[in-house]
Amino acid sequence: MPPTPSRPVAPQSATAWWRDAVIYQIYPRSFADGNGDGVGDIAGIRSRLAHVAGLGVDAVWISPWYASPMADHGYDVADYRAIDPVFGDLAEAEQLIGEAHGLGLRVILDLVANHTSDQHLWFREALAAGPGSPERERYHFRDGSGPDGSLPPNDWISAFGGGAWTRTVDADGTPGQWYLHLFAPEQPDLNWDNPEVRSEFDSILRFWFDLGVDGLRIDVAAGFAKAAGLPDFGPQAAGGFYPVRWTGCPFWDVDGVHEIYRAFRKIADSYADPRVFVGEVVVNGPQRLARYLREDELHTAFNLDFLKSPWDAAALRDVVDGTLEALADVGAPATWVLSSHDETRHVTRYGQEQPAPGQPSLPADAPADLALGTRRARAAVLLMLALPGSAYLFQGEELGLPEVADLPIGLLQDPAFARSGGTVRGRDGCRVPLPWEGDEPPYGFSTTPSTWLPQPVGWAARTAAAQEGDPSSMLSLYREALRLRRELELSAGGLHWIEGSDVLHFERGNGVRCLVNFGTEAVAVPGRALLVSDPFFDGMLPADTACWYLPG
Repeated sequence: MPPTPSRPVAPQSATAWWRDAVIYQIYPRSFADGNGDGVGDIAGIRSRLAHVAGLGVDAVWISPWYASPMADHGYDVADYRAIDPVFGDLAEAEQLIGEAHGLGLRVILDLVANHTSDQHLWFREALAAGPGSPERERYHFRDGSGPDGSLPPNDWISAFGGGAWTRTVDADGTPGQWYLHLFAPEQPDLNWDNPEVRSEFDSILRFWFDLGVDGLRIDVAAGFAKAAGLPDFGPQAAGGFYPVRWTGCPFWDVDGVHEIYRAFRKIADSYADPRVFVGEVVVNGPQRLARYLREDELHTAFNLDFLKSPWDAAALRDVVDGTLEALADVGAPATWVLSSHDETRHVTRYGQEQPAPGQPSLPADAPADLALGTRRARAAVLLMLALPGSAYLFQGEELGLPEVADLPIGLLQDPAFARSGGTVRGRDGCRVPLPWEGDEPPYGFSTTPSTWLPQPVGWAARTAAAQEGDPSSMLSLYREALRLRRELELSAGGLHWIEGSDVLHFERGNGVRCLVNFGTEAVAVPGRALLVSDPFFDGMLPADTACWYLPG
């Protein structure tokens, strides 16, 4: 790869960089291993950071690297101011931040603040202190219901399956109070009505911002606040955590959450180079989403409706229109995303039978035509990068990686698998370590073939090295699309739809048009092509192909 030019970071006040940034997600366990133990780490990230900068993105988002027992691979934090030894140490984290800035990359970290680990000092203190103590007020401890307190305090359910309450055992061995966990039992929910909790996270924000971190991605952003009294959810609870009618839910999208983000925003804005928040906001539709993006709350939020939409022109247009309309009311930019560490990779999703709009996607291990999925994925990235606003890339999508849907059951590590009784395979398939070079595992990821999740034996052609210099590769398509996006200022200006059958066809403010063919027959490209997701002939765009062009 040619040397990466340095692109110094300019102040947000001058550029509002986050409004149209392309941000690359790094899942540390699976990005690159620098010490040869089979698990990705900070040393590995630093060794491959030029690859990310060479794509032409603006920032990296690094999934949790904090000290953790790893019950949920870092989303159970034991110490928010320390790096887990499996990844490195704080000095290495500071070096990484400086090196990223030197390459023109902003740095966003995950903030996991709906819950802590059950090994966090606070939770251990709460268990030791007993009922009614100030230590227990940092969490949601309650007496059980029923004559002997043997039933959970309410009917809430966990995102990972089963109930959302676990009963403690008192020092004398008798059953004690119950505590709330919207996720795994090892992830007790914090009580955000407690002033001590708010003060602690104000301090945590400043700690990382003072180290030079440019922003935070807020995990479970809609879940912090709970309805007063923790009332039952009623019949909705019987249907499971996902999907669910979030509006009116006593543990999700509760109005009190907005006060928390207004306080966060004041801290971010207090810096000379204001820091940025992006929320993982899972709510019912763009109007609810927009409430989190008012000018004194979060800056941006993931557009999960776009990610979850089927490969269908009408469904995707509805998501685009609804998003742009709702966010325009609060002056916030849209964000677009195709894959993440929580979702089946889109090469696989788009190769599966497409569900009807509004219906859930198929399981990750459902049959998939990966050739079809890859063709659609190539078209999808041109669609995404032509839309106004910002975009998120998940590590490995630039290599065209599919979901690894056939991991042996004995190697699955996602807590969702065990909590669901084995009915949900979980998210491990999108978290398999990246292939960098070579003809067999570990493909340059590590010096040991015993990686924390096994890599497929057929990934030699998908390595970064194998795709380097190949103009037809997925890697080359991503680089060229990101280069043209900057050069053409494609993220700026408005969007004007051009009507057509079985297509998404629109013009941006600078006159560049994007045409995506969702039909079965080729359609004409009425102009000069700038970039095409797959080869086309005689000006006719094949099915499942996208084109950027200038009319005329």
